[in-house]
Amino acid sequence: MTPRQPANIRRPVEDLVTHTARQTLAIEADALTKLAAGIGEEFRRCVEVIHENHGRIIVTGIGKTALVAQKIVATLNSTGSPSLFLHAADAIHGDIGMVQPSDTVLALSRSGETTEIEVLSLLVRNLGNTLIAMTSTADSTLARRADHLLLVPFEREADPNGLAPTTSTTLMMAMGDALATALLALKGFSTADFARFHPGGSLGKKLYLRVSDLYPRNAKPYIHPNTSLKDTLLEMTTGRLGATAVVDLKTEQMLGIITDGDIRRLLNKRSDIDRVRAHEIMSPLPKFVRPDELAIQAASLMQDNGISQLLVLDDRGLYVGMVHLHDIFREGLI
Repeated sequence: MTPRQPANIRRPVEDLVTHTARQTLAIEADALTKLAAGIGEEFRRCVEVIHENHGRIIVTGIGKTALVAQKIVATLNSTGSPSLFLHAADAIHGDIGMVQPSDTVLALSRSGETTEIEVLSLLVRNLGNTLIAMTSTADSTLARRADHLLLVPFEREADPNGLAPTTSTTLMMAMGDALATALLALKGFSTADFARFHPGGSLGKKLYLRVSDLYPRNAKPYIHPNTSLKDTLLEMTTGRLGATAVVDLKTEQMLGIITDGDIRRLLNKRSDIDRVRAHEIMSPLPKFVRPDELAIQAASLMQDNGISQLLVLDDRGLYVGMVHLHDIFREGLI
């Protein structure tokens, strides 16, 4: 069994860890603030050039910047800007062939002097493609050869030794986000467009899954106003939704809802339950949704009102089904 460290030994370790973490975040936060303040005309020109080229955005880097480049590509693609990742080392050994005439090349390099990036910048210039440099050094070789410059200056890396790529990669990633969101805004990329690119996860479902995708799977429990308590309970349990709609059988209009909570309240108040009829215990103005409403809106309505079921009514006010909180959980919406 490992002996417990004395408190006076643990404390310096805890202080060191906490101080280092806070200092790291403070350095990066300060650098991000300064980066935001520097966004201006050159950034706007870069966004407009990419937008007007109508080609893909080829994002390239090497080492840690290659990893950042891959993240930027993922963000651009998910927000409607077709992009490809090209590793700088592979590019100068044949993969430069993936660059098409209408493509814009975005090259990432902290120093702007990396050998592979220098060679790649020459290849891009020879091909005639627009080259945008993202670097921390304004007078670097990459910056001078580029048509446009996205400068990401910083005072120091955030690790205790000031060496590990931390602040610099954070700024590049943030600049990539800024580029993607600016293009998104310029294109008028909507939530519906976003859903088309994210259909598989819960994020996409919040933007496209509708009530009509949920309620047909469920039973459609309903009774008429004069139904006995016994038959009401049978209908509720058969549907396994913990509720039943009360419907006018002549007009098919919804009159109310009875939930298991209504039954519990009835049993606490009355003993003559054999004579109870549905219209006496129903809630006459229940919450409801339309089939074409988003499922996440149904989820919010249930959460806001502390209920587990919602009636689904069509445009004529006719009862067509019921959606349960379990349906929302099953789809991972909450």
